[in-house]
Amino acid sequence: MSNPFVWIVEPLDPKQPLKKIFNLSKLKDVRYERLPFSIRVLLEAAIRNCDEFLVKKGDVENILNWKVMQHKNVEVPFKPARVILQDFTGVPAVVDFAAMRDAVKKLGGDPEKINPICPADLVIDHSIQVDFNRRSYSLQKNQDLEFERNKERFEFLKWGSQAFKNMRIIPPGSGIIHQVNLEYLARVVMDQDGYYYPDSVVGTDSHTTMIDGLGVLGWGVGGIEAEAVMLGQPISMVLPEVVGYKLLGNPQPLVTSTDIVLTITKHLRQVGVVGKFVEFFGPGVAQLSVADRATIANMCPEYGATAAYFPVDDISIEYLIQTGRDKEKVMCTKTYLEAVGMLRDFKNSSQDPDFTQVVELDLHTVVPCCSGPKRPQDKVAVSDMKKDFESCLGAKQGFKGFQIAPDRHNSIVKFNFEGCDFELTHGSVVIAAITSCTNTSNPSVMLGAGLLAEKAVAAGLTVKPYIKTSLSPGSGVVTYYLRESGVMGYLSQLGFDVVGYGCMTCIGNSGPLPESVVEAITQGDLVAVGVLSGNRNFEGRVHPNTRANYLASPPLVIAYAIAGTVRIDFEKEPLGINASGKKIFLKDIWPTRSEIQAVERQFVIPGMFKEVYQKIETVNKSWNALDAPSDKLYTWNPKSTYIKSPPFFDGLTLALQTPKTIEDAYVLLSFGDSVTTDHISPAGNIARNSPAARYLTSRGLSPREFNSYGSRRGNDAVMARGTFANIRLVNKFVDKQGPQTVHFPSGETLDVFDAAERYKQAGHPLIVLAGKEYGAGSSRDWAAKGPFLLGVKAVLAESYERIHRSNLVGMGVIPLQYLPGEDAGTLGLTGRERYTIIIPEKLKPQMNIQIKLDTGKTFNAIMRFDTDVELTYFHNGGILNYMIRKMAS
Repeated sequence: MSNPFVWIVEPLDPKQPLKKIFNLSKLKDVRYERLPFSIRVLLEAAIRNCDEFLVKKGDVENILNWKVMQHKNVEVPFKPARVILQDFTGVPAVVDFAAMRDAVKKLGGDPEKINPICPADLVIDHSIQVDFNRRSYSLQKNQDLEFERNKERFEFLKWGSQAFKNMRIIPPGSGIIHQVNLEYLARVVMDQDGYYYPDSVVGTDSHTTMIDGLGVLGWGVGGIEAEAVMLGQPISMVLPEVVGYKLLGNPQPLVTSTDIVLTITKHLRQVGVVGKFVEFFGPGVAQLSVADRATIANMCPEYGATAAYFPVDDISIEYLIQTGRDKEKVMCTKTYLEAVGMLRDFKNSSQDPDFTQVVELDLHTVVPCCSGPKRPQDKVAVSDMKKDFESCLGAKQGFKGFQIAPDRHNSIVKFNFEGCDFELTHGSVVIAAITSCTNTSNPSVMLGAGLLAEKAVAAGLTVKPYIKTSLSPGSGVVTYYLRESGVMGYLSQLGFDVVGYGCMTCIGNSGPLPESVVEAITQGDLVAVGVLSGNRNFEGRVHPNTRANYLASPPLVIAYAIAGTVRIDFEKEPLGINASGKKIFLKDIWPTRSEIQAVERQFVIPGMFKEVYQKIETVNKSWNALDAPSDKLYTWNPKSTYIKSPPFFDGLTLALQTPKTIEDAYVLLSFGDSVTTDHISPAGNIARNSPAARYLTSRGLSPREFNSYGSRRGNDAVMARGTFANIRLVNKFVDKQGPQTVHFPSGETLDVFDAAERYKQAGHPLIVLAGKEYGAGSSRDWAAKGPFLLGVKAVLAESYERIHRSNLVGMGVIPLQYLPGEDAGTLGLTGRERYTIIIPEKLKPQMNIQIKLDTGKTFNAIMRFDTDVELTYFHNGGILNYMIRKMAS
């Protein structure tokens, strides 16, 4: 059918009649003028894609009527302009695409129909580890090891870039996905198929929201959902509430953007923005650079919102020019946004739209801070760090507690490193990493770190050699301006050499600590510390031996590395004493905002961005040398331990199977609150005593060849065994932390995978019990695929993280939620019962269903299929099965 809104189509410039726009201003609808700018992007996409099939006129009306409909749980479709993937989530996506081609062929269809319709970019940034540091050759050695470990995966991805149309691969060594997106891939306004329209994106990484800082609406989705978007399907979403976050005032001279985002993260966690958009406005926004805004938008998942949107303004337009974008295209971008009412002036309050709720922050009230020791929302003022850490030591085991006996708080363990004697105690820093897209994309904090390093070296300060220091920039541009401004040498002198271009420490690719350090930590049962400029610090994520991890700005990372401990009050205690015996305090070497801005103005220039990015797809010689097959169907290698055809589509038929009641299910695991995707699907190293290690050993691999879980996401046999394999997993069925559970028929305590296998062999279905925020953290499709392969049919939780719930739906696993005011405790559930989940013949979104226990107890729960589209996926056994049937029929 033709688009019913074709009447608002017109040329942007009458001199170029073939370049058209859907001019929303022609709607002459006062409701449009009051819409939040983020909702305007949803509206434009709905109008442009309205075909009365996937997107209906009624959907457009619902979005226009946002002020009324936002509270009514209304489902609307959204077709993003593009998709972005990183390699950890990208490999399984390409594996699924290859397997889907096979499945379509088996069902008699054309396998080449399985092809990205929506443009997709895949940035390889999650595979490099900090194996070498503090050496001039660290970068090259780490990159060589990256290719040695991942050659097979990289060859597969190169095959995918050739076999599938509309898929671009950004090779390893280029930078971090979100920084590359910000500096290079983002268009702000798309110019495609004869139309201009707002750029928008969904990504298979939860920090895709970083691009919201540039005015490109984007957020993270499950890999499964992203695959459907790539195949031309809209995202089905509940029309969100939009919280207006008003920024006022100016930041203090010593405050960084990291301090601002950690303050906002804690504030918005308290406000409660899960499932909502946050849109920033107010005069304070005009005080923030795009890099500052991107830092704030990056940590959107940590405060729980779906998106954290900064509408495009003149500062955004200037950023496009600063980063080397074509000036003519940038001017066209500005003209388009002005024409459709999407260019913002934050100083003009008459432009302020309607919001669901407004909260405020005076930027002048922000103080230097960190977050930790186990969650990104647990902000601690730097002035309180010593006191806070020491209170955590003795506090009950939990997010702010380690339960160390009082008589052991000052335990000291002596050890030898490279011929010298050192001491470790609780609070000793053993990892200090300037890492992650959150901060390395921001010249102000990176140059701030460099200037602090320069002053520290001049003052005679050093970093102890056993501390694992590293610098992993988000793009080559960072190295360029650090070198040109003259601070790189000082960073190197303190041990912060460039170790790679990728996520690295932030995702657990921190590499090994020195053996003597690990022995000392283990011997004293010490709460050792990692300090990183990242966005995640959940238990067991950064490194198995750092039980406390703090998020901090890059300058503070260096400060704590010099101090060697977090048990320091910087205002009263010196960072160190130089060779002359002089006490050096942090205030003596901390650069001011004006100092940093002066250097930034001089050295961060458009030519750098152009030079780095014009050769980004060809500069990696190792990538260029890779051989990749050219067939349209992938030839699976049965000997491969990296790439394996998944069993998701085994036995798939064109006919639908009616969903059946789940009878007498056992509980595989019983959890409390805040079980993250790091707990469910680890991305770090593969433990030598784990089921995954035993499998790889049986395939002839030695421990040094195991690589990480993240690198093996293309092999379901490894990933199923790695599910719930986190060493910090707290399962109520067992007495200590670890990846084990009770197999109730035998009463034995087994590794989770081994217990699940026994249940599966006996034909017993499984469920998981959980508390609040189940599935928080990174968007990992394997956190849904893994439980599915273990035989988990449903999860019963108090609440879910948005992306993870979507991923469960995509795999056909039922997300059940306790009724308000109920939980396992109020219902008297031990998890040792057997559960029968009644699946009615006629299903409706968010309907209540009945659960019967073998004890005779019965209670109701909410079936969290939130939309009719999600029910369609469930009836098909998951979203990919739905797409295969659609393409094969």
